[in-house]
Amino acid sequence: MARRQVVILGSTGSIGTQALEVVREHPGNFEVVALAAGGNSPELFHAQVEEFSPRQIALGKPVSGIGAPSGQEAIAQLAGAFPEATVVNGITGGVGLGATLAALCCGATVALANKESLVVGGSLIREAMVRPGQIVPVDSEHSAIAQALRSGCHERGLTSPVQSGKSELSQLVLTASGGPFRGKRVSELKQVTVEKALSHPTWKMGPVVTINSSTLMNKGLELIEAALLFDVPADQIVPVIHPQSLVHSMVTWRDGSTVAQASIPDMKVPIALGMAWPEHLPTVGKPISWDITQSWEFEPVDHEVFPAIKLAAGALAESASHPAVLNAANEVAVDSFLAGDLPWLRIVAVVEEVLAQHEGINEPTLEDILEVQRWASARAEEIVTAVA
Repeated sequence: MARRQVVILGSTGSIGTQALEVVREHPGNFEVVALAAGGNSPELFHAQVEEFSPRQIALGKPVSGIGAPSGQEAIAQLAGAFPEATVVNGITGGVGLGATLAALCCGATVALANKESLVVGGSLIREAMVRPGQIVPVDSEHSAIAQALRSGCHERGLTSPVQSGKSELSQLVLTASGGPFRGKRVSELKQVTVEKALSHPTWKMGPVVTINSSTLMNKGLELIEAALLFDVPADQIVPVIHPQSLVHSMVTWRDGSTVAQASIPDMKVPIALGMAWPEHLPTVGKPISWDITQSWEFEPVDHEVFPAIKLAAGALAESASHPAVLNAANEVAVDSFLAGDLPWLRIVAVVEEVLAQHEGINEPTLEDILEVQRWASARAEEIVTAVA
């Protein structure tokens, strides 16, 4: 493949550090032209700048000793400065929306790990795209779906990761590990500690994503993301628990056949594919061993214990602004749980209460979305304070 420019947003986080590992291991394939981070790990960011010598840098907040523009606007400007680049958006949370929009508007390809920006501003992101195939999903599930759709599409030679012969499609099957509380009853989850909720059985992720995995809110957000990315109704997206996390998602065609993508759990695999799409780089991850006996399990989601997925599907159906409310309220609830101010079982309950109070906007502007997020965050804070 020709050498590609890459911009890494969230460079000191889980996605960003692994993206830079991919660059380090394939130096002839990529040039890091820009780095941006939140500013919470200044020593690591400084080391990254020293190693990769990017043309531009930005930080979410000012950091002593690092002369870089700061603030979300600065990060968005950096994201929109390289139209020939692939922008890896590894920012956590809805604050990643501005950077996604800026990158799309300038014509860059977006390797999207920031699912929240699509959840929050799905209609805006669609409007911002200047060409087909601009978004390449990095979430392992959506990367798997993109690969399965491409392999099964009758339009040979198709390079867009989110197009398919949708007339042939029956279902998207979205796999979930089940998190640390798979198989538990509600009565067993009344005293969940932060330590237990952060003990994911399969993946090593940041704290917010890990808590979302424990409630299965991550799967609710991914359902919304899949519906918007692949233009598929929510009722054609089926979540299923797969504790081994080897099958990352599947596509079922109208003839009853199913195409699955499987690999050992390693986020570098979908990150590398997102950076190099549609090419698969050599020796990124360790392949599955077929010379050992193994069992793969699949089981339905217990929606009584984990109501987040149905809540997310309902938000998607309600209005274009409801998913933004869901995400903003969830971010507050998760932060409150991590701070010890909210019981684990109340995380999704707080989100549901905020959603019930939102009237909905069917064609929101960016200003509408920002205002809706502010309202949802403030309302969730009020509810958490009342609970405490």
